[in-house]
Amino acid sequence: MASTSTPLTLPVLPLDDEVVLPGMVVPLDLSDTDVRAAVEAAQAAARTGPSKPKVLLVPRIDGTYANTGVLGTVEQVGRLADGDPGALIRGVGRVRIGAGTTGPGAALWVEGLTVEEEVPDPLPGAITELVKEYKALATNWLKKRGAWQVVDRVQQIDDVSALADNSGYSPFLTTAQKVELLEAADPVERLKLATQHLRDHLAEQDVAETIAKDVQEGVDKQQREFLLRRQLDAVRKELRELNGEKADGEESDDYRARVEAADLPETVREAALKEVEKLERSSDQSPEGSWIRTWLDTVLELPWNERTEDEYDIQGARGILDAEHAGLDDVKERITEYLAVRKRRADRGLGVVGGRRGGAVLALVGPPGVGKTSLGESVAHAMGRKFVRVALGGVRDEAEIRGHRRTYVGALPGRIVRAIKEAGSMNPVVLLDEVDKVGSDFRGDPAAALLEVLDPAQNHTFRDHYLEVELDLSDVVFLATANVLEAIPEALLDRMELVRLDGYTEDEKVVIARDHLVPRQLDRAGLAPEEVVIGDDALRKLAGEYTREAGVRNLERSVTRVLRKVAAQHELGERELPFTVGEGDLRPLIGRPHHVPESAQDPAERRTAVPGVATGLAVTGAGGDVLFVEASLADPETGAAGLTLTGQLGDVMKESAQIALSFLRSHGAELELPVADLKERGAHIHFPAGAVPKDGPSAGVTMTTALASLLSGRLVRTDVAMTGEVSLTGRVLPIGGVKQKLLAAHRAGVTTVIIPKRNEADLDDVPAEVLEKLEVHPVSDVRQVLELALVSAELGVPVAA
Repeated sequence: MASTSTPLTLPVLPLDDEVVLPGMVVPLDLSDTDVRAAVEAAQAAARTGPSKPKVLLVPRIDGTYANTGVLGTVEQVGRLADGDPGALIRGVGRVRIGAGTTGPGAALWVEGLTVEEEVPDPLPGAITELVKEYKALATNWLKKRGAWQVVDRVQQIDDVSALADNSGYSPFLTTAQKVELLEAADPVERLKLATQHLRDHLAEQDVAETIAKDVQEGVDKQQREFLLRRQLDAVRKELRELNGEKADGEESDDYRARVEAADLPETVREAALKEVEKLERSSDQSPEGSWIRTWLDTVLELPWNERTEDEYDIQGARGILDAEHAGLDDVKERITEYLAVRKRRADRGLGVVGGRRGGAVLALVGPPGVGKTSLGESVAHAMGRKFVRVALGGVRDEAEIRGHRRTYVGALPGRIVRAIKEAGSMNPVVLLDEVDKVGSDFRGDPAAALLEVLDPAQNHTFRDHYLEVELDLSDVVFLATANVLEAIPEALLDRMELVRLDGYTEDEKVVIARDHLVPRQLDRAGLAPEEVVIGDDALRKLAGEYTREAGVRNLERSVTRVLRKVAAQHELGERELPFTVGEGDLRPLIGRPHHVPESAQDPAERRTAVPGVATGLAVTGAGGDVLFVEASLADPETGAAGLTLTGQLGDVMKESAQIALSFLRSHGAELELPVADLKERGAHIHFPAGAVPKDGPSAGVTMTTALASLLSGRLVRTDVAMTGEVSLTGRVLPIGGVKQKLLAAHRAGVTTVIIPKRNEADLDDVPAEVLEKLEVHPVSDVRQVLELALVSAELGVPVAA
């Protein structure tokens, strides 16, 4: 309990942003006008009595006086430690401030009432525990500060009010907290406030000490690690010096010197120097250091500014191409044109236009064995450039083209960057082999990554994921090879200039075998050129009857078999050398021919010896080929009406068969065909070689001819092959692959070929020696096809037969 009594009139001594509690003794500077006025007024009032001068210590916060002050007695007036005049004042008790009044001196006088505090005696248990807690907390705090003498003084205080007011000495209390303690009239509440403030401060101090301890431990660990690393570096340095190696600290300096000495583009140099700075900051144990070294080695090994000079001898380049490859005039002309344009651009100083150089992107599409891959080496030889082959068959990871990110373990640049590095120049001939065999899965689409590589408008700023710097590919000649044009993505094909290699004629095969294949295989068989000679007639028979292909791979294998057989017979003593292989020697050496022309067979054994069989022409991945179509009618009593198709046909070819059947049903009377049989009896169309998938519209006229032959009983001429799409009205529509199909007809011994009228312009691409041996009939209507393909009615065979 607390009660107020004893009115007082005292001069006010204001304390700016300071608080004095009862029991505290504080020195005050008399240089302050308000302090000096209050002390002088108290001294003047005390001269009339025996008591000491009294003042009222009132906190003044931001110019506002508190409601409660402290009665203070002036114990001594003298000089402070710094020599300034001062007074020593002791706080006695709390005073409630009342109204202002007058008094001697310049000080402010106020009326007040002393606050008398009552504490139960004896103390209740809760208050006793509170006193013990405060003393324990205060003792803990004082011990941490090393104030052992103060600890004893605090332990000797038993009065609750005095113990609470003793917290006024605490430096961690804020002014607002001290004012709160001053205005708290109840000693128990005041002690609770002081205890809570002390408890909070100790908790903050514990957290701060924990943080400081952790920081100190971390610093000590870093210092210890730094010291150990320095010692380790010193040991390594001594070992390297003993072994005659470079000191460890010289490695980054070596990379910096290499980068500064290298002939790099400015942007690449800046990126490399940044990586060197990272290497200098990284420790030996950091995995980043090895990544940076590998990256720097890759960048420094690339030929950023190295280029080979092109050979501008256009006639000499064409001579090299002609000497190394027979035929392939389209490709040779394209390379000759490219060199001629490059020469003129160089003569006029147009080597670089808009940051781009004059590279080329060609797609060589053709069947296997025609020399697409070896042609790349010949192109590089003719141009005087380096040659690099990049095999893309089966590649399914996009990172194989654009490289891996450097953050991955074992990251490498893509195949394009590695090809440039391997070539050692920025303008090689890069052969992208089997671009149609590129696949895609969850790792990305490599064909999509090739879009930027093969785009002349973009590849001067190609960015590999591993390098992350721009690489100029605009001066590179890219040659992409493929067997199947349809397997190349449309967007990728649009970026390349298409050059078709449709296969060789028989004459070209003979020249290739004589000039290239035979000399090479003679050397591999250990035979001298004068020991074994293979005549042109034997080579022609090998090309025409032993191998029937667009390329020359099987022809080379046949030549190898002949030479091996001759070498073996000579070693066995069965044959004397030198020996000339003629046409008649082939069968004893390597057996019978595998491909006999249809025209050379016995008339009764020919496929077209019965009605309902026609010869068509098709294009496969291996080039052009002949395709036989067989048709038959079912027994009206056992077979249902309709159309049956066999031979593993695609949807387009099935539709062509339906169109052929519909045309004959609707125009049978006009063609003098017994169309009633088609309505009552089911038709069956079969394509032999059923294991080979077939599709496309170009067999439409062949199926129509086979059905018409079956219904009319007229045979299809043995020497006629045909191709073309047929419409419901009987129009013959254009198709593709005319050159490949005519080459296949020539190889098969066919002498007459029927093609759509609108494909007549494609005959310009067919070699002249082939056209001389073929009788080509461009037609626009299926009726013309039937007139040309079917034999006369007098020679026909009745359907019943």
